[in-house]
Amino acid sequence: MLKRVYNFSAGPAVLPDPVLKKVQEELLNYGESGMSVMELSHRSASFQTITEEAQNLLRELLSIPDDYQIIFMQGGASLQFSMIPLNLLAGGRADYIVTGSWSKKAVKEAEKVGKVHTLSLKEPYEIPAYIPEDFSSQSSYVHITSNNTIEGTRFHEYPDTGGIPLIADMSSHILSEKIDVSSFGLIYAGAQKNLGPSGVTVAIIHDSLVGKAPVQCPTMLDYETYVKHDSLFNTPPTFSIYVLKLVLEWVKENGGVDGMQDHNEKKAALLYSCIDESPLFHNPVPGKNRSLMNIPFSTGDDDLNAQFIKEAKAEGFEFLKGHRSVGGMRASLYNAMPREGVEALVDFMKKFEAKQGGQ
Repeated sequence: MLKRVYNFSAGPAVLPDPVLKKVQEELLNYGESGMSVMELSHRSASFQTITEEAQNLLRELLSIPDDYQIIFMQGGASLQFSMIPLNLLAGGRADYIVTGSWSKKAVKEAEKVGKVHTLSLKEPYEIPAYIPEDFSSQSSYVHITSNNTIEGTRFHEYPDTGGIPLIADMSSHILSEKIDVSSFGLIYAGAQKNLGPSGVTVAIIHDSLVGKAPVQCPTMLDYETYVKHDSLFNTPPTFSIYVLKLVLEWVKENGGVDGMQDHNEKKAALLYSCIDESPLFHNPVPGKNRSLMNIPFSTGDDDLNAQFIKEAKAEGFEFLKGHRSVGGMRASLYNAMPREGVEALVDFMKKFEAKQGGQ
C-alpha cells in the first residue's frame, strides 16, 4: 500500500484525500461520458456544468453577493499583479500596503503602469491598523496581501479604506476563515494552496470594477473578457477547475468556511503552543499577527535547522524547509492538512528537542 506523507508545502499544497480518490475514480470516465474530464471540450455542456457548479459553490461558501462576478483565469497571483493595474490604475495612482515579499512584487508590477504610494511596515512582522486618512482620496484602489506565506503573518482586521476599493491577494488563506466579501472590490487567489491544484486562479470582482480597462489593455488581461464569456473566451485550465469544484464540495461537506476556520484554529494552536513552550524552537511573529496557514519557526542555528529538516523528511514530514529568504523551517497548515499531521509533527519536534537537550 502506498504510504502518504504529511505534506507541509506552501504550494502546490496538500489536497484532501477524498478529492484525490474521486479524481482517481472518475479519471477515465467522467459522468458516464466515456472520456476523462481532461478530454472534455470546454464548450461542452458537461464542462460548462462543472464551471457553473464551481462558481455556485464558491458563491455559497463565501456568501458572495450578486453584484460580484466569479471568474477563472490562468497565470497565478503573479499575473494579477499586472492585470490589476492594467485594468484599474489607468495612469492614476494606487496605495499598496507592503507587508512581505509578495506585496513587494505586486508593487513592482504596478509601478510599470502608474503611480504607486506604498505604506510599509515600521517593524518586522507588524501589521498595524489603517484608517481612511492613510490613503489618498485620489487612489484608484488599495492593495493588500492578506496572508503572507513567507513571513507567516496575516491581517486580523482589514483596513478601512473610506470607500476606495480594497483589493486583496488571498491566495494562501481563502476559505480558511470567514471574510466579508462585500468589504472588498476584488479578491484574487491562486488555487494551489487552499482551492485545488496549480493552473487556475480565481477572482471575485465587484461589478463596478469590470469594464474599467483602457482600450490598449490586451484582451486576455481585461477582466471584462472573462466576465462577458463566463471564463470561456479561450480554453481554460479545465482539469484544475474540475478539481477545484471537488475541493469546494469537500469544504461544504466538512462544515463550510465555519468548519474550516475551527479546524484551522485548532491546528495552528497546537503548533504555536509547541513552539512557544519550547526552549529550542521560536517563531518571530507577534501573536496578533500570526497566520493560521503558514507558520515559520527556527532553532536559530542553520546547521541544526538542516538536521531537523533531514530527520523530519526521513519520518515522512515533507517540505518543511523555510523560504530561502528567511531560512529555518515553515509548516503550511492549509485546509486539507489533517489535525493528525500537526499532532505528529509536534510529537516529532518534542522528540528532536529532547535529543538535543541530551547531547
